[in-house]
Amino acid sequence: MDSEKPAGAQVRITSNGPYLVAGKLPLRKQTIGTNTEGESVEWVAAVPYPEQMQYALCRCGHSGNKPFCDGSHARVGFDGTETASRRPYLEQAQRIPGPAMSLTDVEALCASARFCDPHGKVWHLVRESQVPAARAHFARQCGDCPSGRLVAWANATGQPVEPQYAPSVVLIEDPAMACSGPIGLRGGVQLIGADGFEYEVRNRMTLCRCGASRNKPFCDGSHVSTGFSDER
Repeated sequence: MDSEKPAGAQVRITSNGPYLVAGKLPLRKQTIGTNTEGESVEWVAAVPYPEQMQYALCRCGHSGNKPFCDGSHARVGFDGTETASRRPYLEQAQRIPGPAMSLTDVEALCASARFCDPHGKVWHLVRESQVPAARAHFARQCGDCPSGRLVAWANATGQPVEPQYAPSVVLIEDPAMACSGPIGLRGGVQLIGADGFEYEVRNRMTLCRCGASRNKPFCDGSHVSTGFSDER
């Protein structure tokens, strides 16, 4: 499951403070696009932020200069204690086999992006993966899951079917839920804990930026219930 670590592409968590991003990682907003039924069906790219060698992203949710840190974490007494499991993805995952493809699922990583829902949900589609249309929907919907909770696997090779991403950071927007979502790390960015722990490198993961997750540093979907907006 490890992606190759790009040189210098890393996000370091500071104790009760921001995410320090290094390695000239591109930063842009990415919007969840929906169909007429309101289902998440595509990623809509937005204008990127100016290129920077390094920058600090707010994770307490209170900065007046979002997405960047302005020191508000100290004023509000933000508790950014990392509570998420540090076990590798596959050690946490439930495996659901299908005839042509299989699914691994770590529910604790869910960021409430809802790409899993169309076409009868991925947990049903995997059981019909011998059918070309179902297989295509299944692979795409798993790959669109920003947190990497869901991973599609090809039974013939035993390898994950992953979208190809350059190392980058995205700020997820969710207009269907009238909120701003988490920070997405794509393409194998190294995440380092406040104590120096190196989290498993994955192609897709989502970090809390509303400050309310109970699975820090990862998003648990709390931005939806709190109505978090990076414009406030």
